[in-house]
Amino acid sequence: MARVRIGDLLIKQGLITESQLQEALNLQKQQKGLRLGEVLLQTGAIKEEDFAVVLGSHLSLPFASYASGLLKPKTDQDLDKLVNYDFARKNLVLPLNKNLHSLTCAVFDPLDYFILDNLKILTGCDLNLVIGTKTDISRAINEFYVTGKEARGKEGGSILDQTLQQSYAEGEKVVKAEDRGHSADSELSIDSLIAKAGEAPVIKLVDLVIRQAIDERASDIHIEPFKDRLEIRYRIDGVLYQIPPPASHLHLPIVSRIKILAKLDIAEKRLPQDGNISAKLEDRVVDLRVSTIPTVWGEKVVLRLMDKGAVKLDLTTLGYEARALEGIRKALHSSYGLFFVTGPTGSGKSTTLYACLNEIFDPSLNIMSVEDPVEFKIDGVNQVSVRADIGLTFAAALRAFLRQDPDVIMVGEVRDLETAQICIRSALTGHLVLSTLHTNDAPSAVVRLMDIGVPHYLLTPSLVMIVAQRLARKLCPSCKEPYEANGMTVGGYKIKSDLIYRAKGCDECSHTGYKGRVVIAEVMAVNEEIRAMIGREATYNEIKDAARKNGMDTLFESGMKQVEGGVSSVDEILGVTTA
Repeated sequence: MARVRIGDLLIKQGLITESQLQEALNLQKQQKGLRLGEVLLQTGAIKEEDFAVVLGSHLSLPFASYASGLLKPKTDQDLDKLVNYDFARKNLVLPLNKNLHSLTCAVFDPLDYFILDNLKILTGCDLNLVIGTKTDISRAINEFYVTGKEARGKEGGSILDQTLQQSYAEGEKVVKAEDRGHSADSELSIDSLIAKAGEAPVIKLVDLVIRQAIDERASDIHIEPFKDRLEIRYRIDGVLYQIPPPASHLHLPIVSRIKILAKLDIAEKRLPQDGNISAKLEDRVVDLRVSTIPTVWGEKVVLRLMDKGAVKLDLTTLGYEARALEGIRKALHSSYGLFFVTGPTGSGKSTTLYACLNEIFDPSLNIMSVEDPVEFKIDGVNQVSVRADIGLTFAAALRAFLRQDPDVIMVGEVRDLETAQICIRSALTGHLVLSTLHTNDAPSAVVRLMDIGVPHYLLTPSLVMIVAQRLARKLCPSCKEPYEANGMTVGGYKIKSDLIYRAKGCDECSHTGYKGRVVIAEVMAVNEEIRAMIGREATYNEIKDAARKNGMDTLFESGMKQVEGGVSSVDEILGVTTA
């Protein structure tokens, strides 16, 4: 869509003058964050209805007013369950009619794509928009959700939506009862915080937010306070999605409830804190890693979900190609050596290492790991969690491991020279050592180790394998859409398959087009040629060229093979790799 120059449209219609437009533009510069239309409405230069009619006409959207009766939602379609009251009120969005997967909605600002995207995610519907004024939509929302609720005799919304609304109502009572002359921090004593965190609506709300995150396969929950709102977002398949939030005044009770569950200090709001929660489901226990950090609007909380039941720690299910998987297995069955998995945060390095441990697990082996923190507890593996505050660092744990008669050692991450040297010396003295590094690809891991001070003569005999990886979203098998490749070339790579797929979207994947993730990887076996190059301190490009000559696929090539197999899309691979 071409950029809308609303000022020119209004002048053309004779609704404002050039001087009024210039005045509004000057005010807009002073009030950052406001749209030009909002400034014109604030100054009284234009009427709400005139503005909506002009904008609607330009965007080919019908105008609906309260007086015309067009802002009356259908009462027999459970629209109040589809879009809950708090979301509608906050974003000035009113559902009017639903037909199959199409939702007709009245909006005040059809150019706010952030709200429209959230509405699509919330409802799982394609949107047909009509435009209305802020006053009319607010009045219609109040009539439908508040006045009409009793007439319909229903409680609007899902279980989570109902809890949000109940919590909102309870929070309003709290605010009215408190002295409004004090800030939120000074309002609530520690005793009252504990009391409010223990109230039924807050307990139910926190439980349901966690439960829904697990059901949605989320890896993280973000609870974020801002000036006049509280946001909750789930990270699903690597992408953050916003869910309908509770009222902002419930921030303190929610954070306090989470802190109580994680055994954190609810009185400490100035410093970051870390803790853990175990959530029991019907057939499994999900561990949650809790992190809090103070922001200018209050404490932000992130919960990392460690659901072992949702992750199959099996190399064969992660998505490695047959040749790459064969090379990894060969390296894992070496009697000694150093095996690295590299990639950015969130690329699945820890999951790969756990799958590697499962691959080689044997009761005859003494397997030990040091992690920060332990993410999955594996039966039969001696796992140690780093505690830097008491001196239990990676290096200290590794030195102790060498006195524990280990066969296989897993190190969560090599962060410094001391840890790297102990890992390498452990590998040279007959142990298989598995660890991770933060590098962009496999060959650069060698350069990184030498950069932090590891001598090349120690790397040469110790390295056996470096795997660099990313996670790419898998196309939803229920709705992926085929199209002909016709010899398509992407980034110099010629697609060999005649038919490939792209994302479409359906109820199964919440209309994202993707469901689950797959590994794409560079698997660099360190053979004699590469060892010789490391010994003479070859450059990154020389090592990469040698690895390519020996059959290593780059991350991009590995991703394009997933495209050829119908597992992922070209757009997704281009989003996570560089051609």
